[in-house]
Amino acid sequence: MNVALFFGSFNPIHVGHLVIANHIAQREEIDQVWLVVSPHNPLKDKNTLLADHHRLALVKEAVYSNPKLRASDVEFGLEQPNYTVKTLAVLQEKYPENDFSLILGEDNLRTFHKWFNHETILKNHSIYVYPRVHTIQELEHLADKKENNFDQHPNVIFCSDAPIMAISSSYIRQAVKDKKDVRYLLTPEVLTYVDEMGFYKK
Repeated sequence: MNVALFFGSFNPIHVGHLVIANHIAQREEIDQVWLVVSPHNPLKDKNTLLADHHRLALVKEAVYSNPKLRASDVEFGLEQPNYTVKTLAVLQEKYPENDFSLILGEDNLRTFHKWFNHETILKNHSIYVYPRVHTIQELEHLADKKENNFDQHPNVIFCSDAPIMAISSSYIRQAVKDKKDVRYLLTPEVLTYVDEMGFYKK
């Protein structure tokens, strides 16, 4: 099975995440997309980050009706701070019959050369890149400086037809805190969970 991995804190998971995940899942060569919930790094300030099990529950609520999407807690049991290359090795050992690839926003691809053992990842796994909204400053930076040549690598696949999503979890958290209506930014199940638990209101 060909599985594309979509990593994120998903705090909370929103329709933008789901649109991208489902878009990649529709590719002919992809069997499933696993949304990998990143655990809280104990070395960092928790701030507004929900507990790991709550964010995992939100992802499960969001994807339960789509057989091509799946929530994953594979990183919860790994030593922190963790590196993606370690997660990939763990998954490959646990599911040797699967081929794993990554889903990245193009902003993350620009800094991919800073990832731990990024050469190993690129050698052994495909990377599906979806477009992101650029600020004027980012566009100027791209024009002035080319940081890498990953766009020429055979394992890097640009999904230029993917919808450009400008929704952010931070915007949703602030909107909930400000008592604004976010019903169209979250699935009904996620919205109900967030509302019933009183998340992000303080």
